[in-house]
Amino acid sequence: QVQLVESGGGLVQAGGSLKLSCAASGRPCSTYTMGWFRQASGKEREFVAAITWGSGNTYYEDSVKGRFTISRDNAKNTGYLQMNSLKPEDTAIYYCAATRGITWLYPDKYPDWGQGTQVTVSS
Repeated sequence: QVQLVESGGGLVQAGGSLKLSCAASGRPCSTYTMGWFRQASGKEREFVAAITWGSGNTYYEDSVKGRFTISRDNAKNTGYLQMNSLKPEDTAIYYCAATRGITWLYPDKYPDWGQGTQVTVSS
């Protein structure tokens, strides 16, 4: 089991940037896939990005490609989501999650979740 704690959310104007962090404990972050998901008010939780264990391959939801970057620092056991060119439609609670499985796209494949951090983008 992995314990995850997100931080870095906040209020930002459209076009601005935020960097979310996901501090992990319990297992080295290099041994599992870390995913970022978001849930806007009244909507289902959706995939944003993932970085796989081992090779560190990255995957992004189409609407964030070129704007968001997922990464991890194995020495700090922390994952990151750099978000640039933010848009009002990016407003949501952002969650990091961990899985040892090979399917990284669906939230129900992730057994471990953080508590979430609010990101609000004003127009």
